[in-house]
Amino acid sequence: MPDRRTACKWMLSSLAGAASTTVWSGAFAAAADSYPDKPIRIVVPYTPGGFNDTLARTVGEKLTTKWKQSVVVDNRPGGNTLIGNSMVAKSAPDGYTLLITPLPFAALPALYGAKLPYNATKDFTPVVWAASTQNVLVARNDLNLATVKDIVEFAKKHPGKLNYGSTGSGSSNHLSMELFEKMTGTQLTHIPYKGSGPAVVAMLGGEIDVLFDNLPNVITQIRAGKFKPIAVTGQQRSSLLPDVPTVAESGVPGYEVNVWFGIQAPAGTPKEIVQRLNQEITKSLSEADVVKRFREQGVEVVGSSPAKFATLVDSEIEKWGTVVRDANVRLE
Repeated sequence: MPDRRTACKWMLSSLAGAASTTVWSGAFAAAADSYPDKPIRIVVPYTPGGFNDTLARTVGEKLTTKWKQSVVVDNRPGGNTLIGNSMVAKSAPDGYTLLITPLPFAALPALYGAKLPYNATKDFTPVVWAASTQNVLVARNDLNLATVKDIVEFAKKHPGKLNYGSTGSGSSNHLSMELFEKMTGTQLTHIPYKGSGPAVVAMLGGEIDVLFDNLPNVITQIRAGKFKPIAVTGQQRSSLLPDVPTVAESGVPGYEVNVWFGIQAPAGTPKEIVQRLNQEITKSLSEADVVKRFREQGVEVVGSSPAKFATLVDSEIEKWGTVVRDANVRLE
């Protein structure tokens, strides 16, 4: 049994700890109540253009209108998204710096290993799984390739002769092809570019033969008849391309790539602020004009809870880590 003096010290210590917790809880609550009282920055780890940028600017415009507070989109491309990602990981966890996080984020831990300058699960707080789309496999019009079967047969007869573009190692279009090669036993030659725009231009110029890309990035070329759509990567066909089959139904059962887009904050961001961000962003994304605009590009609004987005990120890190390791994907 402790003596009276020890018991008193223990009681005072407990009261002090409780008081400290109450002070911090009160501070967080106060911060959440007054949030936001200064400009918010949304970091996009890509060049302007493409859906990552569209998502950031759409959310920024909506929050600026709702909160009467500036929301600035900050494009920080480079380093295979590591520059932008690292910046947010090291930012103050106060809700004033956010990160657009798409599917490639999940492959980086396996691609970089110990060289990754942040911890993908410990240095970020998931805020919302914002939207999803599909990649679509397209081919040059002058090639005698119209189906997945055509591509597989040609690639098996001529290993490495077909080349494909991507927006860099670990990008969703690169990962889509790595998974395709793994599941079909084929080998194509990878040519990385610095963004979807340059890859599309390269294909229009005949530099590459086939390309997986986000549907919003190539739908214009498909509609104009400049690219030949072969297959989409989701579980179901796209409403924008109802006559284009999925890769799975084209002879590669089990193939699926869900191209997701989310928003994260630095780890340690108060739960009250994360919840407020989640609620307001989800509400903004569900507005009719946003849903319509996104669907016209082949993108579906999701608007999940922070917990659901965290579960998605964890499962995708596991899935793409396996693909990267099994295919021995290397940075180029």
